[in-house]
Amino acid sequence: MANPVLAEVTRGAVVESFHRGAFVVIDAQGKLRASAGDIERPVFPRSAVKAIQALPLVETGAAAAFGFGPAELALAQASHGGEPAHTALAKAMLERAGLSEGALLCGAQWPSHEPTSEAMMRRGRKPGQIHNNCSGKHAGMLAVAMHSGFDPAGYVEAARPVQRLVRAALEDVTGAAHESATCGIDGCSIPTFAVPLKSLALGFARFGTGEGLAAGRAAAARKIFEAAVEYPFLVAGSGRFCTTAMAALGRRGLVKTGAEGVFCASLPETGLGIALKIDDGATRGSEAAMAEILARLVPECAQGVSPWRPSKLVNRREIAVGEVRAVAEAFSALG
Repeated sequence: MANPVLAEVTRGAVVESFHRGAFVVIDAQGKLRASAGDIERPVFPRSAVKAIQALPLVETGAAAAFGFGPAELALAQASHGGEPAHTALAKAMLERAGLSEGALLCGAQWPSHEPTSEAMMRRGRKPGQIHNNCSGKHAGMLAVAMHSGFDPAGYVEAARPVQRLVRAALEDVTGAAHESATCGIDGCSIPTFAVPLKSLALGFARFGTGEGLAAGRAAAARKIFEAAVEYPFLVAGSGRFCTTAMAALGRRGLVKTGAEGVFCASLPETGLGIALKIDDGATRGSEAAMAEILARLVPECAQGVSPWRPSKLVNRREIAVGEVRAVAEAFSALG
């Protein structure tokens, strides 16, 4: 059975394209609040689980040892736009751990923040690994290695101690086995595991509430959550959905996107976790769907996410030609 259409794209008054997918909203006890589509199908969460991947940074004592505060913890779970504030902080994190940009194994990437990329091009600069959207996460992982006495070389490999710690944290929080058979390599070269969408939502419900987690892990999760909602700009950047949505939520929730149309979110006040996946991997579809879910669950944030409810499409002359919008019927169970 095909997943339902969660978002559609119009040109004029006609639906030109559409995006199928699945979503689930669940509490920390596993009670479903709402869902649509196949929520048992394993999906790669990609960068949507960076908050969980950052747990070893706090739990090993590395964050405290290197003086990482909320700003650094926010960047450690970021898919940042490569703006100067992002790269400067990533460099500072590496330096505090006694390392340089050369220790990173995430690969070079042009900043997704276009003004920053354009400024670099005008100056004849090429991007480095520090501009990679995952450089903060990798700086955090290297800090874990340095503090724990692990060889930082090859820290991205699944068999290395840092990735074993990350994998164990993901399994514990989501309650899902992260099997070698469902392991792939993410865009930044670390392992990524396909797990049921339902498990991802459960994990974020538990991450936000601490329910079902050991006391130390719950405390670490709280620090990471607070860092994200205190510094939403560092988690994404100017004009980005995650930054805008967290600002609109007013510290009520952590929202994180992942590549290929994935989103996860944690709403501790209501005890809920959210996960969604757009089948064709389109970000425009996942942003429309997540904006709809957040606005229905937390009406106070509806105005803040209004640029995505719907998002307007313009042509190269800036003439409005259509929109990307959530299909209201698909989310009716949310009220």
